[in-house]
Amino acid sequence: MAVWSIVKVSELYTGRRLGAEFYHLDKLRALGLLRSRSLHYVQDSFAHVRRILNTSTAEPGFAVPTFVFDLSDIEAHFLGEGLRVSGPAEIGSAKKIFKSGDVVISRLRPYLHEIAFADHDGMLLGSTEFIVLRQKKGSDIPAEFLFVFLMTKEVQNVLLWSQEGTNHPRFPESVLLEIPLPKPDESTMTQVIELVRKANQAFRNSRESYLQAERMVLEEIGRDKLDLSQPKWWTVSLSRAQAGHRIDAEHFQPKYDKLIAHLKKKGKVKRIHDLLSEPIQKGVTPEYNLDGSIVVVNSQHLGRYCLNFEATDRTTETFWKTNRRAQICPNDVMIYATGAYIGRANAYLETARALAGVDILLVRPTGECNPLYLAVFLNAPPGLMQSRMFASGSGQAHIYPEDVSCYWVFLPSGNFQQRIADLVRQSYQARQKAKVLLEEAKAKVEALIEGRGINLC
Repeated sequence: MAVWSIVKVSELYTGRRLGAEFYHLDKLRALGLLRSRSLHYVQDSFAHVRRILNTSTAEPGFAVPTFVFDLSDIEAHFLGEGLRVSGPAEIGSAKKIFKSGDVVISRLRPYLHEIAFADHDGMLLGSTEFIVLRQKKGSDIPAEFLFVFLMTKEVQNVLLWSQEGTNHPRFPESVLLEIPLPKPDESTMTQVIELVRKANQAFRNSRESYLQAERMVLEEIGRDKLDLSQPKWWTVSLSRAQAGHRIDAEHFQPKYDKLIAHLKKKGKVKRIHDLLSEPIQKGVTPEYNLDGSIVVVNSQHLGRYCLNFEATDRTTETFWKTNRRAQICPNDVMIYATGAYIGRANAYLETARALAGVDILLVRPTGECNPLYLAVFLNAPPGLMQSRMFASGSGQAHIYPEDVSCYWVFLPSGNFQQRIADLVRQSYQARQKAKVLLEEAKAKVEALIEGRGINLC
């Protein structure tokens, strides 16, 4: 059945697009509902932070949140502790400064997994493609409420259908600033703030559980005693180069030999190809379908600590059935095979049926190696170093199944591996708790927007 909307010339946005998408029915309905609830706008309570920093003059050690440079690291809406860069060259060009209490949203992709609440002591640095909103002095609407408000389906529809451009569509900043913002009663405000703060703490707990698992693995292998220094030049025998089918100096850096020798000295090690229950599988190029029931996991969804499940795409059950080799099973280890974060690994702990995208490798170890332990090991420096060792390609780095099968894995006792797996699951459960809390907060704000028994002004 055809769906259309009719807009009067007098109601057209002056100086903006005339495209039908800009006046999509879902957007008009959402705006109508929001306008019926309030004459107060986002820009009345929150300022758009425009301060730009030229990072060519930035001081080493400036805090950079992982969220800004890797959107799969969003940790479901919260910006916690940032990375520390060693120098300006690692940051890039002009960036935007924001601080704790700011609400951050991507102009390029205004979806739920790209809206964040900054919670960090000191200043943070973000790409200029983010809009940073800061509570104005004297405003009685806190940032926690705005953070949840931007996640609601009404606001999402406004932003989605306000995007401009083809290759990299984005919405104008003015669209966000001119969205009607309801003022809730004190009770609702208090409840939303409390839920956001509890969710934030749950995300912190999730991150800390994972980092504890990683620290335990690094302590077990004695990383503090690992010397990775190397000379400015080195030699490699022709027979070794021929056996490895490589002649590039990067692959034969002495630090890689030192790492592997250290792992062997510390205890039991095996190559991944000796730990597989079946061959490593490569994902497929999916046929996306917004209404599909099957999750599609791409490399950008693999995060520093866990899978960013909220950001995943969808495909059809038919496509899933016809691509059996790319089907993701529970506890599969998913490896980032192409791009900036090559070698990054997460275990699949969700229950939804899923398919691996073309830039993901699926590893299924035998019982000798707990898959959750393996994911932590590969995601830690000993695993990531081996990914850099085997990486190939000029424009974008790649690793292939035959490369990953050659990685060395340190194998502690089964009990130790289980302790690591328990911490990973604990991290996952805390993250799930946080999502429930955020959904509860979002439901309260959506009820407020829809006027279900709540007074608005």
